[in-house]
Amino acid sequence: MRKLIFATFLVGLGTMVQAQTSWLNTKVSEMSFYTLPFEYESLEPIIDKATVEIHYSKHQRSYFDKLISAAKGTEYYNKTLAEIFEEINSVPAAIRNNAGGYFNHILYWDVLKPGNRSNTSKELLNAITLSFGSTDELKRQVTQEATNFFGSGWVWLCADRNGGLFVCSTPNQDNPLMANAQKIGTPILAIDLWEHSYYLKYQNRRADYVNQLWDAINWEVVSELYKQTNSKK
Repeated sequence: MRKLIFATFLVGLGTMVQAQTSWLNTKVSEMSFYTLPFEYESLEPIIDKATVEIHYSKHQRSYFDKLISAAKGTEYYNKTLAEIFEEINSVPAAIRNNAGGYFNHILYWDVLKPGNRSNTSKELLNAITLSFGSTDELKRQVTQEATNFFGSGWVWLCADRNGGLFVCSTPNQDNPLMANAQKIGTPILAIDLWEHSYYLKYQNRRADYVNQLWDAINWEVVSELYKQTNSKK
């Protein structure tokens, strides 16, 4: 049975946030493969067991293996993901795509929780209200962004430097931490729009997948990630 840990970190909300920072600040040469924080079947009926297993053990694993392989023998092998994202305009495509794919999935899994028994902090609720008017409006904008997005990519909830929140999307395995992002910010929630994340259960009904996914969001982790962005100001 897979242990409920994030890499070598103990379970706990503060630790989850520390783990996010650690992934960004660990050299590629020192990385180990991310450990899924729940069992494959834990997100049913929202995401089926087969999808989680294939998504994690095949797709994310492939991004990790290909990142290590592409980076070996280059200057990027001894750089962190944060450094790679900051230098993204000069990074070879194989490293860019696989570094993004590997990290993006870490955030995606981290903010999902079986049973959806989680609470949003007052701090995050206030930020949502200021930026969107309500949580329902936030969800509507995310769903609209996901539905209108063409091709494969991601939708993000991000914090800007002033603590405000915004919704954005990125193509392929890009993310808002990359220097070439249309709007740079710190992602605190990720929704995978690649077909492998939903097609077995939802087929072409991407909006249904996004709407159902809200019932699996771990708002406690999202709240802690938001709190961390404020602590850096």
